[in-house]
Amino acid sequence: MGRLKAVCLMGLFAAAAALAAAPVRVLVVTGGHDYAPSFYTLFEGHADIAARVDPHPMPYRRGDLRKRYDVLVLYDSVQEISEAERQNLEDFLESGKGLVVLHHALVNYADWSWWCEEVVGARWLWKPTATQAKTTWKHDVVQKVYRVLDHPVTRGIERMDILDETYKGLWLSPRIRVLLRTDEASSDGPVAWIGPYEKSRVVVIQLGHGREAHLHPDYQKLVRNAILWAGGR
Repeated sequence: MGRLKAVCLMGLFAAAAALAAAPVRVLVVTGGHDYAPSFYTLFEGHADIAARVDPHPMPYRRGDLRKRYDVLVLYDSVQEISEAERQNLEDFLESGKGLVVLHHALVNYADWSWWCEEVVGARWLWKPTATQAKTTWKHDVVQKVYRVLDHPVTRGIERMDILDETYKGLWLSPRIRVLLRTDEASSDGPVAWIGPYEKSRVVVIQLGHGREAHLHPDYQKLVRNAILWAGGR
């Protein structure tokens, strides 16, 4: 009996080691917004990340995402997808798979309350509300970004100066856990956070507009950390 137990434990350890050695399977969703080709460098040269890019309108129409991917990385900017596509996306997250939302993907699905309030923890405001002005943006701003939470996503990042686009006037959930922030006046402050969703790991990174951000060593580190953590590594 003792030997059988030992064999079983060895099998479990071997399976765990094989899983840890396998790359995180990533679906990168684009579409609806132009971007610099330098964006693709975020996924190059990492043996622990295997990324595939699939732009709209197809990413949520190719069957059950849970069977093929561990993490979704969104770099799209869309408002409308079908109910079937919403369900596919919801099923993915309900199963515990990971999500990383980058920059202009914060614009997505502004009328989908579950998505904005429960998953991402932020909503882009196209029009002012009774208590808040509409969301604005500003190009080419040098931001001083600093870490406010010690977390696997922020590992190796203390502070960075980065030329990027800022957003101001997003609705932000009080349940987000802020990882990085800036004191730049044209920004809301939080520029990276953990979403409030409890069934999967959700990382939101407001940074990432153009080449200057994509090629910044700390930004590349931040995105890689986010993918690995969202994928359970």
